[in-house]
Amino acid sequence: MGRKVTLATCSLNQWALDFEGNLERILRSIEIAKAHGAKYRLGPELEICGYGCADHFYESDTLLHSFQVLRKLLESPITQDIICDVGMPIMHHNVRYNCRVLFLNRKILLIRPKMLMANSGNYREMRWFSPWKQLRQVEEYFLPRMIQEDTVPFGDCVLSTKDTCIGTELCEELWNPKSPHIQMGLDGVEIFTNSSASHHELRKADQRVNLIKSATTKSGGIYLYANQRGCDGDRVYYDGCAMVAINGDVVAQGAQFSLNDVEVITATLDLEDVRSYRGEVCQPNMFYKKEKG
Repeated sequence: MGRKVTLATCSLNQWALDFEGNLERILRSIEIAKAHGAKYRLGPELEICGYGCADHFYESDTLLHSFQVLRKLLESPITQDIICDVGMPIMHHNVRYNCRVLFLNRKILLIRPKMLMANSGNYREMRWFSPWKQLRQVEEYFLPRMIQEDTVPFGDCVLSTKDTCIGTELCEELWNPKSPHIQMGLDGVEIFTNSSASHHELRKADQRVNLIKSATTKSGGIYLYANQRGCDGDRVYYDGCAMVAINGDVVAQGAQFSLNDVEVITATLDLEDVRSYRGEVCQPNMFYKKEKG
């Protein structure tokens, strides 16, 4: 018995503080994803405000305008009937986090803050953001008045549906020896997503492919990877290469040096392939543990 899902990921040419332009490109990517029958759309890291805002992340206006864009996304008819996964900065208890916001049909489902920061080479994320260090814990986040909800789960959580379970990674977390996908896979998460702002270096795209293939070879699963494209107002070039992999095989991959502002990659995959693979390869190491309380 097959259980097929159609998923979409993308590379977007987002610009720092270009809230209107970023919103337009996000909506266009969602529109294309829906046209291809996708029920889940993943975008790049901090796509609402742009990754390269630098010290503008300290400004309250950056947070405010990000929520204003989020409100427009929630209210848009384009975002209906598809799970949308977007990136933006959020302040929780006066601490700034680099977050993913998942929503469906005008309702925010969860907010997942980044747990492992990129802070070497060209990256200085610890200057502007703090990592979320409370593993497998969520708190109640009070949304601003402009959003027509009161509270939403905030923390290290996954999204469970009637068909499957979806877990989030953000950029650096894929490269870390304590990658969240390891434990998530052992706990039964079937779809992993990674939203990145990964700049171009020689052979770096090959490293990404190998990491994603390795992640799904070890524990099975579907892996969606989204990346920024272009310069984002910074001194580095983000080279796209959005991709989809399943059980160690890359089944769809975007261009590395495209001039298109929006590129959407979709794939229709069978969840039964993940379950069969895990039953054959991973079964002795997988377990279910009910959390106390």
